[in-house]
Amino acid sequence: MAVLLQIQTSGRGFQEVTHEIAEVVRSSGVQEGVCVVFVQHTSASLTIQENADPSARRDLEAWLERTIREDDSHWTHVDEGPDDMPSHVRSMLTDVSLSIPVMEARLALGTWQGIYLCEHRQQPHSRRLAVAVVPTGGS
Repeated sequence: MAVLLQIQTSGRGFQEVTHEIAEVVRSSGVQEGVCVVFVQHTSASLTIQENADPSARRDLEAWLERTIREDDSHWTHVDEGPDDMPSHVRSMLTDVSLSIPVMEARLALGTWQGIYLCEHRQQPHSRRLAVAVVPTGGS
């Protein structure tokens, strides 16, 4: 089973999408398999990170902000604004796809793990996530 999810972001930051992905897994009927999530953009990405304490997410966002600065004079790809090239670099450093085991019809995430869509542009965007749930041996 594969679906395309549209996720509206509110601008730069990490937006948890665990619930949306888990719903795709639930509706697939797959008991055992793999859930593959792929973001169809070059200025957004995916990550699995702690979802219990919001300060962890804020620290990660702040680190990306400090490390990949918009005011870097070396950027030449700025057609869509000063956040254009930095968003591509941030995307390259994180993931554009994730593979998560499915066990007992649920994502096999750890206790404090959540799936995040990382919006690297300043402005809100509508992002597409391709989600495939693939059964393995036991399904």
